Amino acid sequence: MFIVKSLVEKTIELENNILVIKVYSPEISSEIKPGQFLNIRVSETYSPLLRRPFSVCDVEGDFIFLMFNVLGEGTKILAQKRKGETIDILGPLGHGFNLDDDYQTAVIVAGGLGAAPFPYFVKKLPNDKRIISFVGGKTNNEVITYGLKNILISTDDGSLGFKGTVIDLLNENLEILNKGKIKIFSCGPNAMLKAIKEFSIKNNFECEVSIESAMACGFGICQGCPVESTSNKEKYSLVCKDGPVFNVRDIVL
Repeated sequence: MFIVKSLVEKTIELENNILVIKVYSPEISSEIKPGQFLNIRVSETYSPLLRRPFSVCDVEGDFIFLMFNVLGEGTKILAQKRKGETIDILGPLGHGFNLDDDYQTAVIVAGGLGAAPFPYFVKKLPNDKRIISFVGGKTNNEVITYGLKNILISTDDGSLGFKGTVIDLLNENLEILNKGKIKIFSCGPNAMLKAIKEFSIKNNFECEVSIESAMACGFGICQGCPVESTSNKEKYSLVCKDGPVFNVRDIVL
């Protein structure tokens, strides 16, 4: 784990008001694993005591990429960062996805900005694994396919791809999913993750989910991000320290 002030290289604007910021951070890029996160102080003057958690979207050499949309003052400040300015980063933090399990096909299920950790995931997936990406959003403006492969799309209103939820789309493609041993990797809104858990258990699929939470410290000191556990003798796990990636059977969603 490092605390570094990393230089901004550039900001890339995608469709749908999504931004990807490229940051020079060799310490982080050499250590980060898909699904881990960073706690970032966006400014020395704005909420200096609180950091904000960000998934690492991608890694290229000494550079890391962070995906976000502008929802409040903190992300507005981040969006205005220019080349040569710095970002104060704490990380890598948490546990990422287990890519080396016994499965043939990785099934990505992403809802909205839940697509953020998967470009790097795709890049690091072992060569002997196949991949299918199921991407959903309420409307076409919420669908993010950046860095993904073999993509199937759903929207609740039918404005793009299959009309229905991403869970409906999975059910429509059960025949494909049942052709080999699969493992589901998912990130998105909590309601979607709860549905993914039910879908996975019903169909006896292995599944890991990355869950979101406010994480002030990022490494378990503040105890501010509990999630009810089905396997932890303490009853609760911490998203920052024990996650953010969990086997769906180990937590209550």
